[in-house]
Order: sequence, then structure tokens, then C-alpha cells
Amino acid sequence: MKFLRLLAHEIVLGTLIAVLSVFTAYVSYQGSIADSGQNENEVKAMQQLNDGNAEYLSANQFIVYDYTMYDGWYTTDSEDKAAYYEVNYSETLQNAIATDPENPFSDAYYEEMYASAYELWDQSDASSELAGQWDSRGDELQRVMLIVALGLAFAAWASLLKEESKMRLLFAVLAVVTLVAGVIIYLGVPIVAG
Repeated sequence: MKFLRLLAHEIVLGTLIAVLSVFTAYVSYQGSIADSGQNENEVKAMQQLNDGNAEYLSANQFIVYDYTMYDGWYTTDSEDKAAYYEVNYSETLQNAIATDPENPFSDAYYEEMYASAYELWDQSDASSELAGQWDSRGDELQRVMLIVALGLAFAAWASLLKEESKMRLLFAVLAVVTLVAGVIIYLGVPIVAG
């Protein structure tokens, strides 16, 4: 019982208030870093998604142009016109014809035409995943901050009560319990790599 009474001593309560205050501020700072990481990666993901969509639409335009040029070449009966159409093929179509003249619009052609869009979409997915990890970290840090702020309130209330009060002892014990719980939960907060 003497040990428990020691928890209600002013120096112990003052130390608890200081430790809980610093820990709350530190966790709050870590939470703001997590929020910034989440926002940064969400914006990056949206930008990459938009860029990927623009690349996809651009690739569609080039594919339509290649089809138009190839169709013109296929249906013309003039050597001059055929040469004009062939010169205006995209480099991807020229390579596809060199690889397989019977099937220039193969899956490989489309994969190459859409490669830039697919790459940007993959980057967008990766950035979204990273934003989600930062969000999870921020949520856990908010939980830690709630617990240690509650502990800070317990320590503050304990310091206002008379030293003989049983409520002072109860609040002091609760402050220590919340500090320990906060540290344990903080140690389990996910770390974001990247």
C-alpha cells in the first residue's frame, strides 16, 4: 500500500504530467507526419491516375491513326499513296509489321501502345497503397494520443486533490496504466516504409 501511496506523491504526479505531456506532443507530431504522408501519396496517386488516363487516351488516338493509315495502305492501288501511308505508321506499328506482317495489330502491339498508361496506373496503385499505410499509421497514433491524453487528464485531476484522498490515488494509478497502455500500443503502431 505504501508503494501505491508513492504514486500519489506530488513529485510522481508532476513527473507523470510531464512525461504524459511530452509523449502526447510527440505522438501528435508523429500523427501529423502520418497525415502529411497520406495526403502526399493520395495526391500523387490521383496525379498518376490522371496521367495514366491521359496516356491511355493518347494511345487510343495513335491506334486509331495507325488503323487509318494501315487501312489506307491496304485499300490503295497507288504505290505513291501506299508509300505515304507506310511512312506515317507509328514506330510501334512499323515494328509490329516487321515482326509479324500477317498480324500487325497483335497483343504485343497493344501492350506496347498502352505500356506508358499501364505503368502510370501501377504507380498510382502503389501510391494509393502507401497512402493507405500512412492512414493506418495515423489512425493508430490517434488512438495512442487519445489514451495518453486521458492519462494526462487523470494525472492532472490527481494533482488537484488532497494527498490523503483515495480518488487521488485512483487517478494516479489510472494515469500510470494509461501511460503503459499508450507506450505498448505505440510500439505496435505500423511503420511505413517508403
